[in-house]
Amino acid sequence: MSKTEIVSIFTKKTLGLTLVLSAAAMAFAQEKAGVSGMIVNKKNLPVPYASVTFTNKANKSLSDAVLTDEKGQYKLQLAPGDYDITVEAIDYKKSIINKNITGPGNIGALSIEPEASSTLDGKTQELQGVVITASATKPYKVELDKKTYDPSQDIVSKGGNLQDVLTNVPSVSVDTDGTVSMRGNSNVKFLINGKPSSLLGIDDGANALQSIPADQIERIEVITNPSSKFEASGTAGILNIILKKNKKTGFNGSVTGTLGYLPQTSLNTNLSWRKGKFTWFLNGGGGYRESKNTSRTDAWFNSGINKETHNESISKSKNDNYNTSAGLTYDISDKTSVNASGTVRTFDSDNKGNINYFDYPFTGGSIFRLRASNGTGNNLAFQGDFGLDHKFDDNGQNLSLSLSLQRNRSNNDSNIYDTREDIFQLQDLVNQNTVNKSIIAKADYELPIGENSKIEAGYRLDSNINDYSNQVMQSTVLSPALAYLDKYTYNANYKEMFNAFYVQFKSKIGKLGYQIGLRDELSKVDVDYLNREGAAVNKSKNYNNLFPSVFLSYEIAKDNQFLINYSRRIDRPRSFFLIPNPNYSDNQNIFDGNIDLNPSYVDSYEIGYSISKKNFTINPTLYYRHSTDDVKMLVYDQDVTSKDASGVPQTLTTFHTKPINLGNDDRYGLDLNFNWDATKWLKFLGNVDLFGYKTTGVYFDPTIMNEPTSFEGKGFSTRARLTSTFKIDKTFSFQLQGFYRGGQKTQSIDRKDMYALSLGASKTIWKGNGTISFNIQDIFNTRSMRSTAYGPNYTRDNYMQWQPRQFALSLTYRFKQGEKIDQPKKKKDINSNAAGDDQQGGPM
Repeated sequence: MSKTEIVSIFTKKTLGLTLVLSAAAMAFAQEKAGVSGMIVNKKNLPVPYASVTFTNKANKSLSDAVLTDEKGQYKLQLAPGDYDITVEAIDYKKSIINKNITGPGNIGALSIEPEASSTLDGKTQELQGVVITASATKPYKVELDKKTYDPSQDIVSKGGNLQDVLTNVPSVSVDTDGTVSMRGNSNVKFLINGKPSSLLGIDDGANALQSIPADQIERIEVITNPSSKFEASGTAGILNIILKKNKKTGFNGSVTGTLGYLPQTSLNTNLSWRKGKFTWFLNGGGGYRESKNTSRTDAWFNSGINKETHNESISKSKNDNYNTSAGLTYDISDKTSVNASGTVRTFDSDNKGNINYFDYPFTGGSIFRLRASNGTGNNLAFQGDFGLDHKFDDNGQNLSLSLSLQRNRSNNDSNIYDTREDIFQLQDLVNQNTVNKSIIAKADYELPIGENSKIEAGYRLDSNINDYSNQVMQSTVLSPALAYLDKYTYNANYKEMFNAFYVQFKSKIGKLGYQIGLRDELSKVDVDYLNREGAAVNKSKNYNNLFPSVFLSYEIAKDNQFLINYSRRIDRPRSFFLIPNPNYSDNQNIFDGNIDLNPSYVDSYEIGYSISKKNFTINPTLYYRHSTDDVKMLVYDQDVTSKDASGVPQTLTTFHTKPINLGNDDRYGLDLNFNWDATKWLKFLGNVDLFGYKTTGVYFDPTIMNEPTSFEGKGFSTRARLTSTFKIDKTFSFQLQGFYRGGQKTQSIDRKDMYALSLGASKTIWKGNGTISFNIQDIFNTRSMRSTAYGPNYTRDNYMQWQPRQFALSLTYRFKQGEKIDQPKKKKDINSNAAGDDQQGGPM
């Protein structure tokens, strides 16, 4: 692709959308004057993080508020007029001062008096359960119930997407094919703002992760052992992606543009406006990205027809994605608010791939086959969210109601052309269409009991419907006319309904905190399937399971505590796995569904220790998980004989992959996370996961007639990640990120180790309103997956690289009229979560 084409894509496809959004939002801005000042105590010492509210006497809509910084200073934009200035801070008396603002300038220092219980020097003293905390500056925080990652300080993923960000999150790994895992387990449950979301598509594919811009992510919550308040699915844990919703007064926003190679362009904007009782946000943008996937397979067969085969697959794709989100919050009163938001996301792709097959029978000679594929895909997702939050009193008795309506439509077409020794063999036309409709309704209630206890209870309804339509047509050298492959042409309907109830009790006795919870989930799954052969399946499955959780904490000292927890969870089969013949894209590699697949269950235990100081945080955790009916992928081969154009028989070896309930899986290990500000110019963020695994079970190999085969796989492996941030000066920093994943070996597969190194640099410009960033992903082009699989009659080596080395340059511009008005008056309740939806807590 030429530079002219890249610029054309950038300007035509993304610039227009963002400029329209920005222009619409700028209409709300008003002419104001820059006002600054300072809050001090009676000893003329600065008062940090005080709340300063300017109330316009003539027009309440012109009122505004701001927090002082660590030096007691503040800045904001105000329209000229008479104002009542209200100053509030912990351990200080509330102060109200009248002031006339005539124009821009500094209004001087305002003095406030300490409360009677404060120390004589005016400094804030620590009260029981009350700690003043500054805004979080660490990229990684350990909380009792979760770990929180802030991607804003991740220079390497600037201008990237959710998948790029996840590669740098502690305790999380992203394989070369886009598979996300936590502590070696890929059964991860994704949430967007606390709920399953159509933004992630159906079955959380890698393409969906690439369609959410990194610039729209506020933080990522890593929840390895969720409590009963969360839905029970996801045996590895939960990744909660919190998207940006600005809480600043006035008009605020940012625009980020990115150019990179392999060719990629993007332009995204985040806008917000807050006045009086109304708050709205508008996020949107789009991008173009090219990808290149390379895989090679070498197989040796020692039974039947002895031979060796080699194939190489290179596929390239071009992706366009656009997204727009808008939301509004209205404060009916000081205690009641309603909110509504909507999201639209599109994802379009063009894919071209070639697979070269080389077969070498041991009897001599060779056979060359070429399989070329052209495909297109498009995905359209809608989501509407509605909510009501009500505070019954100021003691923490709250009720939250929410409703989410979602729809996702995915359509994919493939044209596959197969030749043998340059002679036409067959053509496949494949069309896959899937429509998902979801309704999620929730009610959460909190009731404090005294100062140290709380009861939480709630209800949740999940209704999901997936409609699958699959058509496969084929023409061969012997049958030139296109005809349906009846086995793979089908319609299927998948329905699931979950009703969940939970209750939790939290309390504290001295330094010991505890939480006990119980969740009951009633699940009903219906599958209706019919293909052109007439094979029909109509099956219903019902589950009713209890999921307890227990959390304990013991505070040794301030910011120094032991954590112990237990939870039980479920892994329900994906809808895709239950369809008998879900897809057909390659006649040598076929995925078979399993209608008899059952859920697997896991009991998860953790013992952790957390110490957090000004310059460092250390969080080692010992964990153990025991899974029953664990789902594994069974791979087996079959020889299929057909005739070519000359009537000569030819044998084709086909590999089949099928999910099965194998047996028990045990995982144990040490997960160590840390961040360390070594000096003012050097910071480290690291994660080391040392884990062992053992899987045992019995399965029936389709190639061995109804004879059970025992399986046992065990071993030990390592995963590690280290990010080093170097601050050259106040405006310039760069990062080095290293990643290593140790090899894993079982009875049937030997996966080699993998490592990669990435670089990023960031420079603040335009007096702090702009940032320019540059990054290189996988500097040495080493991020690839290599493995060897062993079967009863074959050995197969595999190599895969999902994306080669790439680099990107991004520019961000920020514009603002106000500051945050949320004052951190109290230490955050460890039972709460800012996402406010389906969130868990630990003991108080």
